[in-house]
Order: sequence, then structure tokens, then C-alpha cells
Amino acid sequence: MADEIPETIGDSLGLTTELEAVLDVQVEITAVLGTALMPISQILKLGRGAVVELNRGVNEDIEIHANNRAVATGEVVVVEDHLGVSINEIIKMADNSVR
Repeated sequence: MADEIPETIGDSLGLTTELEAVLDVQVEITAVLGTALMPISQILKLGRGAVVELNRGVNEDIEIHANNRAVATGEVVVVEDHLGVSINEIIKMADNSVR
């Protein structure tokens, strides 16, 4: 990942000097594989090797969140020795406000 956005990108987006100031703001990105709802009593019984079934299927897209807000969907990919996410769709703000 690049630490800086090239000037040509900033120019093509029509960024003003004031807006460029926020480009260095850190945002926490989270890839949500799925969720599960279970009672605390069941959580307390979980041990090493326990499997928790999530609400997503194998071929379904995962959610990508920025600061706990859904911003995109994608799929898990392997990049050398690390996991990554390939973005498939950006969630528009109007769609995002409903989530």
C-alpha cells in the first residue's frame, strides 16, 4: 500500500488543499467473515478446537468495515503468507445508512 496518494489522483478527484489534510487520517479497516448469535452459557463452554458456525456461506462475500461502518463487500484472498480482501463492491452512503 502506498503511504501517499499520487498528485494525479488528487487532481482527478478535484481535491482542495483543505480536503487533502484529511487524507492522512487513520481509519480502522475490519473484514467481517460472518456473525453468530449465542447465549453466554454456550460461549463459556467453548474451548480450544470449538467451531462456531457463522451466518455466511462459503461463496458469499464478506463485509468490509471502516471504523465499524460497512463500506464494501469482498472476498478473502491469500497474498504470500497473509490473508487479504479483494474488494468486489463499494457500498454507497445511502445504502450504508440503513445498515
